Amino acid sequence: MPRLTRRSILAGTAGSLTLPRFAIGQADQRPSIVVAVQKISNSNTLEVLREQSNVGERVFYTSIWEGLIGRNWLGDQGPVPSLATAWRRIDDRTVELDLREGVTFHNGDTLTVEDVVFSFGRERMFGDTGPILAGETLRVTSATPVAGGKAPPPEVPAIARRIWPALERVEAVNAHTVRFVNAVPDVTLEGRIGRYGSDVASRRAFEAAASWLAWARKPVATGPYRIVEFRPDVELVLEAHDEYWGGRPPLRRIRFVEVPEVASRVNGLLSGEVQFACDIPPDQIAGIERNPRFEVQGATIHNHRLTVFDKNHAQLADPRIRRAMTHAIDRQAIVDSLWGGRTRVPPGLQWEFYGPMFHADWTVPAYDPALAQRLVREAGYRGDPIPYRCLNNYYTNQNATAQILVEMWKSVGLNVQLQMVENWQQIMQRGETRAIRDWSNSALYNDPVSSLTSQHGPNGSQQQQGEWRNDEFNRLAIELETSTDRARRRVVFRRMIEIAEREDPAYTVLHQNATFTAKPKAIRWRQPAAFAMDFRAEAWGGVSG
Repeated sequence: MPRLTRRSILAGTAGSLTLPRFAIGQADQRPSIVVAVQKISNSNTLEVLREQSNVGERVFYTSIWEGLIGRNWLGDQGPVPSLATAWRRIDDRTVELDLREGVTFHNGDTLTVEDVVFSFGRERMFGDTGPILAGETLRVTSATPVAGGKAPPPEVPAIARRIWPALERVEAVNAHTVRFVNAVPDVTLEGRIGRYGSDVASRRAFEAAASWLAWARKPVATGPYRIVEFRPDVELVLEAHDEYWGGRPPLRRIRFVEVPEVASRVNGLLSGEVQFACDIPPDQIAGIERNPRFEVQGATIHNHRLTVFDKNHAQLADPRIRRAMTHAIDRQAIVDSLWGGRTRVPPGLQWEFYGPMFHADWTVPAYDPALAQRLVREAGYRGDPIPYRCLNNYYTNQNATAQILVEMWKSVGLNVQLQMVENWQQIMQRGETRAIRDWSNSALYNDPVSSLTSQHGPNGSQQQQGEWRNDEFNRLAIELETSTDRARRRVVFRRMIEIAEREDPAYTVLHQNATFTAKPKAIRWRQPAAFAMDFRAEAWGGVSG
């Protein structure tokens, strides 16, 4: 990637941004900002049903996309009214919602119940799939959208069924009320309605688009900023949507620019070429804050960093090898050395905000090199290479973490070979070299269905990609999704993490994730406890004199 320069940052803005000051137009006194990010979109699209990623969350929320139930980004991350003002349970399978009146799409159209029904329909979301009731896996068969035609690429209905495995229909009750009807009981319906991917799109704009890809590169939604230009791998430019139902946005324009290298993002911030630098590693924070003009905001978020296993690889087929890998990792050493204690080793793939479903006594596999070595010997491992595909610091500290893991595995007799690749398509490509990879998992609402089942269950990404499967786990996943017996659900969840983290490892949790953003102190802005960057009025306090 080219070095970040003033010329490269200003390119495409027609000189509207004079740095380090903020742009002041004759008719519009609001500032414009530039945000340096590691990546804008992994799929090179802006459709939430295709771009399910941390980087997508950053640019989508709370700027472009919105759902019926929102998220308290600046607070406890809990549910709040958004495009729906209220919702209620009709029965174990049904939720009804009242639409907010006077909501305007980016194209000037008014939000209707027809837009909501369309957003959760076959044309945009589900394709030819129906409710999945028996635990079967809907495979991802392709990852390349085509330019012609309106049918979504196959991974879109696969993702949709990951979010909504058993949604039967969404129907209009009247002009201001919609009803979600599930094929089976589900205590998490409200969470699914409010989660990433259950966002509302303009039916008319979708139908008017020349192709699915044309739509996905410039979708029309209801957020406070609309898309002006998207150049994949380069930049995303947004402008204020002044008819936004939540009030006039505080910024005139936002420009996200891709700057893969941390040093270039930091240099761009210090020189005034950008106002925000994202994904700052903890070891860079002190250096930035030595300059009294700058500060770094951030904290732990509802996201865990994982290492994921493909049990179909010859060297990983025996669960004892995967178990050995989990016991060879000194997670606290990684947290202390690479994160400076700014995050923690969590109790497996769960979060305290699960409430009664949280198992406080659960732990990640203990760091036990002797046990790891014994498991390696018992499995009859003969030193054959185990490939570990890795991206170039897509995750904060990713390269350094991978190198540490390789050495820890080497110390117990495992020959893991790091393979640097360029993109997620190469990470997921099937073949003899797919064995270990990095990932992160988020909890998008306060139930383990939102993470463990959604990401590792029958229609979670790991099984859709064909990396892992366990029949008992899958039977329990269906029970977790459909049972209304809360005590039984807690027992089921416990057994599922025993399988996926101890007995037949699908993954191993490394640490809770944290995100850090650097900015000038003069900009009064608050970073949510999430990857998302909130540029609505409540988060943006402006620029002090």
